Amino acid sequence: MSQVHIDGGSLGAIRHESWKATARRIAKWLCLAAAPTFAIMALLTWTLGGAPDVLCSVSGASPLGGMVPMYLLMSAFHSPPWLRLIANRR
Repeated sequence: MSQVHIDGGSLGAIRHESWKATARRIAKWLCLAAAPTFAIMALLTWTLGGAPDVLCSVSGASPLGGMVPMYLLMSAFHSPPWLRLIANRR
């Protein structure tokens, strides 16, 4: 991005760096939202009963089929930010 210079100053550069720092902080905390969201979705699907897999003709053929295991796997795949946060606190 280009910098805006006002009277020889670099006010635009300061605003740009401030925006980048804010975006990094938001991204850092936003990545923590995925794992608990998928875990909650798995719990709700399991307790309330999810809709049957209409598109899958062999639904129920595998114990790993369905939405609950998929949500649990997605929660596990999105857990590294939480593990890093826990490791850095110790």
